[in-house]
This record gives sequence, C-alpha cells and structure tokens, in this order.
Amino acid sequence: MFKKKRITILLLIVAVILLIPFVAMQLTKEASWSIFDFVIAAILLLSFGFGFLFVMNKVKNRPNRLALIIVLFILFALIRGEVAVGIFGTSFAGN
Repeated sequence: MFKKKRITILLLIVAVILLIPFVAMQLTKEASWSIFDFVIAAILLLSFGFGFLFVMNKVKNRPNRLALIIVLFILFALIRGEVAVGIFGTSFAGN
C-alpha cells in the first residue's frame, strides 16, 4: 500500500520526536516519562503519520486532501492535549 521509503521516513521521524523527551529526561528531573508515556506517544504519532500517508496516497482532489489533513492535525492536537494535560477533563487526562 505505502512505499517502504515513506514508511521508513515516518518511523525515523517518530523516533526522532520520541528522542526529545528521552534526552530531556537525562538532562533534567522536570521531564519524567514512563514507558507507558512513550508507548502512547508512539501510537499517537504513528496513527497520525499513517493517516497522513493514507490521505496523501488515496485522495487525489487537492482541496479534499488539504481538508482531511487539517482534520487529522486538529484531531491529533486535541487528543495530544487531552492525554497530556486534560483539556476536556476526561478519564484519559494525564496527571
């Protein structure tokens, strides 16, 4: 379905993004992620990345493609915000 090169690039981008909090944990005590935090972040980033690749490959109409990518980004930001700080106050909110 997706080209191997694009999947490899996606995996590298996710790994680099996840390295940021890992390095921060080594340098300061203010960053404190558990393995669960890394797993949730990886799942969220990979879901967004594969969704992006799917839209780019399947949707040929540019305005529709742009609209779907914007929806994906907003959905990603809302889920990330809820999991990180609890912007909606659901049971998924972080501490």
